[in-house]
This record gives sequence, structure tokens and C-alpha cells, in this order.
Amino acid sequence: MTQQQSQMELVTEKLPEILPVLPLFDSSLYPKMVLPLVVMQGGSVQLVDEAMSKDRIVGLLASKKPGREAEDPKDDLYSVGTSALILRMAKSDDNNAQLLVQGLGRFRVLEFITGKPYLQARVEYIKDKESKGKETEAFVSNLLTLFTRIVELTPGLPRDMANMAKSIQEPGILADMIASIINSSPEEKQKILETEDVRKRLKEVTRQANHHLEILELGNKIQSQVKGDMEKSQREYYLRQQMKAIREELGEKDDAAVEIDDYRAKVKDKKLPPEALKEAERELNRLSRMHPSSAEYTVASTYLDWLTTLPWNENTKDNLDIKKARKVLDEDHFGLDKAKKRVIEFLAVRKLKPESKGPILCFAGPPGTGKTSLGKSIARALGRKFIRISLGGVRDEAEIRGHRRTYVGALPGRIIQGIRSAGSNNPVFMLDEIDKVGSDFRGDPSSALLEVLDPEQNYSFSDHYLDVAFDLSKVMFITTANVLYTIPPALRDRMEVLELLGYTEDEKIKIAARYLIPRQRKAHGLKSDRISFTNGAVKRIITGYTREAGLRNLEREIATICRGVATKIAEGDKGSFEIKVQNIAKYLGPERIYPEVLTRTSVPGVAIGLAWTQTGGEILFVEATAMKGKKGLILTGQLGDVMKESATAALSFIRTNAISLGIEEEYFENHEIHIHVPAGAIPKDGPSAGVTMLTALYSLLKNKPIEKYLAMTGEITLRGQVLPVGGIKEKVLAAHNIGIKSLILPKWNERDIEEIPKKVQKEMKFHFVEKMLDVLKIAVDK
Repeated sequence: MTQQQSQMELVTEKLPEILPVLPLFDSSLYPKMVLPLVVMQGGSVQLVDEAMSKDRIVGLLASKKPGREAEDPKDDLYSVGTSALILRMAKSDDNNAQLLVQGLGRFRVLEFITGKPYLQARVEYIKDKESKGKETEAFVSNLLTLFTRIVELTPGLPRDMANMAKSIQEPGILADMIASIINSSPEEKQKILETEDVRKRLKEVTRQANHHLEILELGNKIQSQVKGDMEKSQREYYLRQQMKAIREELGEKDDAAVEIDDYRAKVKDKKLPPEALKEAERELNRLSRMHPSSAEYTVASTYLDWLTTLPWNENTKDNLDIKKARKVLDEDHFGLDKAKKRVIEFLAVRKLKPESKGPILCFAGPPGTGKTSLGKSIARALGRKFIRISLGGVRDEAEIRGHRRTYVGALPGRIIQGIRSAGSNNPVFMLDEIDKVGSDFRGDPSSALLEVLDPEQNYSFSDHYLDVAFDLSKVMFITTANVLYTIPPALRDRMEVLELLGYTEDEKIKIAARYLIPRQRKAHGLKSDRISFTNGAVKRIITGYTREAGLRNLEREIATICRGVATKIAEGDKGSFEIKVQNIAKYLGPERIYPEVLTRTSVPGVAIGLAWTQTGGEILFVEATAMKGKKGLILTGQLGDVMKESATAALSFIRTNAISLGIEEEYFENHEIHIHVPAGAIPKDGPSAGVTMLTALYSLLKNKPIEKYLAMTGEITLRGQVLPVGGIKEKVLAAHNIGIKSLILPKWNERDIEEIPKKVQKEMKFHFVEKMLDVLKIAVDK
């Protein structure tokens, strides 16, 4: 037995009842263990001084609030602590005391004693509750195994500490020693300190040791993986450096250096604008400092690809031969005189002033009128490249302006992509379906188009990806739309609108003979001597199977006939097929559209109106009837609010002028009037049916049918005036196609007749009115 051990046993036997208490922060001390401490507070330093002058024994209590000095000992300090002997003490210049203490035994505080500059407590000492048996031995054996593994995995612990633990005979001291070494929270360490039963203490220390070992093993696994990755990266780096040195010895360059030299040559040859040149050189300098395997290298090289492949200075030479351009336009399209005239005017101005900017044209009209194909024809006439992008359903502003390079997989917008694919900076660029652009949380694409479609701004168009200005002023932009009211006013103001309002019956027959039939013959592998169409047959297809402003359905019906003929030829029929009126039904079935004007307007109370839709003009029947009952007005047929108000206004006008119109005033008191617009499943709205409703009501009340083959349109007022409406050309063509002979139109719309084909003007009679009474005289009282 050593002198120190005998001194410890002697001290343990004479432990005082009142101990000076020294608080512990973020640390714990167990019996038989040694702990270094630093004491800085004034009262605690005095406690150490007095203890050193007496028996050197102090009580150590852990604080419940680490880092804070105890204010109320009962609340801030644990009640179970460790009595300790101060082995050594040294003071520094700033009067701080450095201690080395060794635990003596556990104690429990009975009461705290105040009155001195430091804290004292009356205590009772706790002895371990020994438990012997196989279970305790098993706990000890298992704990030693765990501790041995912990020592192996912890770099800071000496390897002989595991052997020292095996030499400890008392299970309680072994548990305390291991608990003081493993990494656990202050609360868990205090829990072990407060456990008197040695078997329970062993069990708790085993649990904590298991947890600590799992963390060590996981950390060791992670460390091994990271080390392996680092070794692999270092190996690859050394190999690359060796390859680089070998290439240099052989006078060769690595792939990255060759690629950078290629980019430098491209930048030099491209003659980029100053701003783009500066950006390209900056990216090249960055690229030369990067490793080829880095992600940023790919981003920078892709950006340089875009910069060096865009046609900054490349363009196509315009065909300024006016006669040749007109011939090309006439070859590709029949009619569309206004659009062709505008293109010829652009060429003429370009010929006189080569630096003139490209126009922004908007082709507006129903589907199937040749808007998109006219754009291709314009590009062919000018000798330019043609690019088309569809804007239908586009809701992301980045589709126009591109994504910034901070995003993964960023690309320029569809404008710059189209310019790159064209390979010239002056193509004909068609933005299809511009009226169907939407907006949501990703931005408003129509606002991004404001810069693209403004000749005063697009000379310095900035794409988010390129981040340098690109000149779009040489591009001829053409947009298409079915309707104009959905296009934002600011965007519509930047475009020159050319309306393609549909074709007459004669125009459709000529277009079918010149374009549609030859195209479908070729598409179905038929020669001209095997199939032919008479004009009468084409006319019957137009009137009996299609009702449209454009030509798409007509071409579909012609294609159906061609398929039927191709089937017969494939089955072995060697004759030639002439498509006449008599045999159309064999291929297309019975007629789907019937002439209904006379049958539906031969009775009083039925009038024919004209309506405008996105697909062109339409006829609209308005039916009125009356029945005995209380006065009132019933409106049916899916009518909108404006149309309902027009019907109410018409009835109010007739009741107001009942005497002058020869209608009994009592009639309205005893009859309920019902106005119905057939095709009841289709919503209808707008003010242009006011004249039609007025005429139908008057015809009903006078019991006179309306003039045959007469249709009308116009807005009405309570004062008896007829106001102008829109879509006159589409409405007139629709009326002409179903056989209407005369029309009642507002006086203000007389100027719109100039747009009607001369042949239609000659075949129809127009009545221009200002007063509602004039409408009634022409339609009913004539």
C-alpha cells in the first residue's frame, strides 16, 4: 500500500459533516477519479485557501445550469455530489486557483449553510450498495469488452487504459471510471453519480458505453470513406499531372487546352461586338483556370458554344426583285391581297433604303385562312430563312428571355434559340398563336415580348442567359392570332394588324383546284389521271359538308375522298375516278348541312341575325312567340347578359311605340312573350343581335313573316337608333355562303363594305339604316 493510498483511507474515515461546496460547470467527478479545476470567483478562491489551511477536503456539486453561477443553491445545484481531496493547488498572477482534486466518496446535501463568502452544506455520505453474483460479473465482462473497443477507436486514449480497467476489482469503481471517460451529457453523468445500486449503475454505464461505441464506429466508417475518396482524388490528380508532363515532353496538348485554343480561335474569327467579346474573353480566362472534370467547366464551355455559334454578323441577302417576289406570293396563295401588298411595300422600301428596320406584322383571322403558310411564303419571296415558334400555352417568361446561368441546365430563350438555328440575323421569325400566351407565378411572357416586338428597343435585346445585347432589328417578325382582344393593349400597339377574314365560295373553289386537290393527290400517291374533281363537286363539299371561314375542313373532306379512291385502286380497280355531285355521298356520306333559311323564316316571329365567332361569321336564328298569361319576358338559348339586355331594350321600344306601330297596348298586359335563340347548348352574347330581336318581336306582334333571304345585324338603343357593330366582312361572307340575298346593316358600317369582294357586293343587296323604324319597314312592312 502506497503512502498516498493510506492517506486517502485516513481522510475518508474522518470526513466532516459540513463541507465547503464548490460548484462544477460542464464536468463531473466520481470517487477515486482525479480532475483538474480552475477556480476564478472570489468566494470560491477563499474557499480553496481555507480548505488548504485545514483538511483540504471540499464538496463538489454539479450545476443544473452550465455556465452560470449558482443563485439559489436548492434550484441551481444537484443534491448529490462528490467529496474530494485537493492534491495540488497553484495560483496564477490574476489570483486564479488551479487545482488537482481526487474524489473520495458520494454525499447527499441535507441543508445548505450560508453566512460565509462561499457556500457550505450539511451532508450525509452515501455508500455503494454492493451486489454480487453472475449477473454482476456478466455486466463487468461486457463493460470491459465495450471499453476495450472504445479505447481502440478513440485516438486520444492510451492503449494501456483498457488493461488498467481490467485490473480494477470493485465493480462500482469500474463503472465510475468508465463513466468518467466515455462521452455523455452532464445529465447522464449525474444520473450515474446518483445511482447507489452498483448493479443498476453497471447497467446504465453499459447503455451509455454502447451508445458511445456506435457513434465512434459510425464516425470511423465515415472517416474511412472520406479517406478513400480523398486518396482516389489524389491518385487521379497525380496521374493527370503525370499525363500532362508526358504530353509536354512529347510536344502534345491535353484535350482541355486544345478546346480552349479552339474557343479562342472561334472568338477571334467571329468578330463579336465589343460587349460580347469582353464577356467571351472573361469566360475563356475562367475556363483556362478550371479543371475539365468540374461542373463549372461544362457551364462555361456551353456558354462559349452559344456565344460563338450565334450569327452576330451573318445574314442572308434579300431578294429585292419586286416582280419575282410578287410571283412567289401568288404561286403560294390565292387572294390575301392586303397581306401580299404589305410585303411588296416592305421590299420596295428596303430597296430604296437598305438600312430600314423590319416590320412587326400580325396576321389576325379565323383558323385555316393561311396565316402560318403565308409566313413561309414571305420568307421564300424575300430569300430569307424561316423560323416558327408556337406561343400557345406559354406561361413562363424564361421561354422568351431564357434562364440565368445560375440555374442548372440553363438555356437561352426561344428567340435566341430560333436565331441560332436559322444561322442568320435577319430571318423571317413567326410567333404563332400570340393571342394564346398566358401568365402565372413564373412571369408574364407577353410583357417579355414587348421588347422583342418593338423596333425602337429590339436592337439591344438582352437574353438572361447570354447577358449581352443581341440585335433583333434586322429580323422580320410576323405574329398570328385568331382574336385580338386577348392580346394586351401595349403588345397589340407594337404590331401592324392585317386581317385575313376568310374566303368566299368562289375563292375556296379556286384554292381547292389550285392547291388543296394537288396536295392531297400527292399525299395519297394518286396521279392526276386517276382522280379528278368537278367544280360542282367541290362546291357541294363546301356548302353541304363544311361551314367555316378557312379551308381546313374542306381539305380534310378532299383527303377523305382521296383515301376512298386509293382504297379502290389498291383493291385492283384500274379505272379513273371523276368526283361529281352525284357520287360525293359514296365517300362522305349524306350532307351534314342543309339550306334552312326558307323553312325556318316562313312563319312570323323568326328573323335571321349575323354573329361573329373566333372561327369566322355565323348566322343566328331568333324565334319569338307569345302566349296568354300575365305579362313578362322569357329568354332562352344560353344568352349572355348583354344579349338579354338587347332583348329587353327591343321589347321596351315596341311597347313605347305601340300606337304608332299599330299594336294594341293591352296585348302586353295579357300575353307572356318568349324569345329563343336555337343552338341552345352554345353560349351567345354581344349587342349585335338587338336589331334581329326587335324584328322578330315586331313580326310576331304584327303576324307578318319577314322578307325572304334577308338577314340583319346591329345594336339598338331605347331612342330608336341603330349603332355600328364589328366583324362585318365575316358576317357578310357567312350570309353569302348560305344564300342570303339582302342585308340590313348599320349606316356607320357602310365604309366596311369596301373590304367585301366585288363579286359578293354585286350578288347581295345592302340596306344601311340609322333608325329602328327603318329596319321594321324594310324587313316586315315592305
